[in-house]
Amino acid sequence: MKKTLSWWDLIWFGIGAVIGAGIFVLTGQEARDSAGPAVILSYVVSGVSAMLSVFCYTEFAVEIPVAGGSFAYLRVELGDFMAFIAAGNILLEYVIGGAAVARSWTSYFATLLNHHPNDFRIHAASLNPDYSRLDPIAVAVIAIVCLAAVSSTKATSRFNYVASIVHLAIIVFIIIAGLTQANPKNLSDFTPFGVRGVFSASAVLFFAYVGFDAVSTMAEETKNPAKDIPLGLVGAMAITTGCYCLLALTLCLMQPYSQIDPDAPFSVAFQAIGMDWAKYIVAFGALKGMTTVLLVSAVGQARYLTHIARTHMVPPWLAEVHATTGTPVNATVVMLVATAVIAFFTSLGILSNLLSISTLFIFMMVAVALLVRRYYVSGQTNDSDRNKLIAALVLILASSMATAAYWAAGGMGWAGYLVSVLVWLLATAFLWWGVPQARAPQTWGVPLVPWLPSASIAINTFLLGSIDGPSFVRFGIWTALLLVYYFFGLHASYDTAKAASNDGV
Repeated sequence: MKKTLSWWDLIWFGIGAVIGAGIFVLTGQEARDSAGPAVILSYVVSGVSAMLSVFCYTEFAVEIPVAGGSFAYLRVELGDFMAFIAAGNILLEYVIGGAAVARSWTSYFATLLNHHPNDFRIHAASLNPDYSRLDPIAVAVIAIVCLAAVSSTKATSRFNYVASIVHLAIIVFIIIAGLTQANPKNLSDFTPFGVRGVFSASAVLFFAYVGFDAVSTMAEETKNPAKDIPLGLVGAMAITTGCYCLLALTLCLMQPYSQIDPDAPFSVAFQAIGMDWAKYIVAFGALKGMTTVLLVSAVGQARYLTHIARTHMVPPWLAEVHATTGTPVNATVVMLVATAVIAFFTSLGILSNLLSISTLFIFMMVAVALLVRRYYVSGQTNDSDRNKLIAALVLILASSMATAAYWAAGGMGWAGYLVSVLVWLLATAFLWWGVPQARAPQTWGVPLVPWLPSASIAINTFLLGSIDGPSFVRFGIWTALLLVYYFFGLHASYDTAKAASNDGV
């Protein structure tokens, strides 16, 4: 693909990809039902987790600058099987994320026109309540985004650049205008749902950080990956986290948490404090933000699918790049059709929880892959160091899962957490002191290895323990379908296809 993007483009792609439905919709839902004003802390926890993942992604994107993102990274380090499982969850993440944003678009559009969100949805009473609000506006928005995404990556970047500047201006307006009506008493009951509520909300609000990995998929189109990708990814995430915390604080100062509207919280908050005119500016800003999220997501998800198709794990025609536009048209259309179908039927609550599971799982695997990359090189690492690495990784993963499981089971005693965290510390320290690194990054590397990737594994796994059970059931069904597809031979890896070609088959 054409190398046209700079670090400046990537920062604005990152901002455009991330700031959207999560902050403008889920903030109200989680503040009212899960965390109260402590939703601010929930955003901090999610932001720390996302930033740790950003560092891991950045090293891979610099060292392996191709369009496949985490799929390419996992395939290189963990092999075809783990990459395939990751690929299925990556595609699920993008489809669900796009569908959730599109449905949120409808909610704010209705607010802009002084209607309830469901006024513009068709109620199919015969369907399950979670799937009965049909959303034709979401489908129409996705179709328009699809046309824009297949036209030109650079043109998309220019539009996103301008739109994101407008977006940040509106965010600044929300913060300043909202704080003029701040009531500190609204923060008096700061943690009404306790610490468990903070982490429960944080797991759901991770949705608000989904999208930055789309920037890493653009490495193939970046002029200077070694400089542009670290600046683009870290810069975008730092700006995003700061905006989220300030916006959440502003919302909670404007209204008591119990009165926050779960569908269009910022617009309704301005209406509640007598600033009706401001709600239109807020709704417009939210719509613009969600539109750019959809657009950048469309660009990123198509590049994921393109790279997966290059490995022959899905039909190779999905990897075709249009000769005129230089964009993967087939992959873009297929992904957005799937997104439109999900958006038409499925409620935001189901989408946000399932999306968080898929994303946290992928981010955890990328951190594992980074440790493997640093500590193991085939043909060079001796058996003893390889076995030490395996033992350390098993203990890091097991202790992280034990902490998450104990938390999910309602564990309150400190002894259980002390044991699991101590095992994690000892396993990470053993990897640090007892196993020599086999590979050093050529241009840019994650600092504090193995501590930073190990912390990423721990916090992502812990947040998984705060997500509801039914979402894990849906996640398990999807993973089972992926395994059936894999083990029944409905894919052929790139290497197998290449071998067959060499044999003249």
